[in-house]
Amino acid sequence: MQEPCTGNHYQAKHADLMLSSFLRLTGKPLLDPTLTDNARFQALYHAPFAVVSHNTDSDPIFNYGNKTAQALFEMNWQDFTKLPSRFSAEPQIQSERDRLLARVTQYGFIDNYQGVRISATGKRFFVSNAIVWNLLDERNVYGGQAAVLYQWSIEPQ
Repeated sequence: MQEPCTGNHYQAKHADLMLSSFLRLTGKPLLDPTLTDNARFQALYHAPFAVVSHNTDSDPIFNYGNKTAQALFEMNWQDFTKLPSRFSAEPQIQSERDRLLARVTQYGFIDNYQGVRISATGKRFFVSNAIVWNLLDERNVYGGQAAVLYQWSIEPQ
């Protein structure tokens, strides 16, 4: 998938899947619903909170990371969208991450996630007040999972 930009309408199809799934599952809009579609998709990519998603591969790969997520994980779009999402957590907490994703699969979303993640340079950061949800199209076809990270703190090295 190409980096969101004006030329591809900020990955309109995928952005719409993330935003519409979030609304259907949580009952709340992620962004101002009065914005036009294109404005919402652009706002998603440039939001002050991190938004990520991964695909449905057996070892899911990130397929979206907005500008805030790229800065937080210290990766550009090209590198981020090649990264198996399991590498966002340290190996010793993989079982915690697996349990989290299984709960999201079962319940559709969780809105109380907190945990430690790691950037490309090894910086650890504690995430709180995060929401993780399933990506479901209008026919309920599963398209992966996404997360919005509202709060984080970088741990001292």
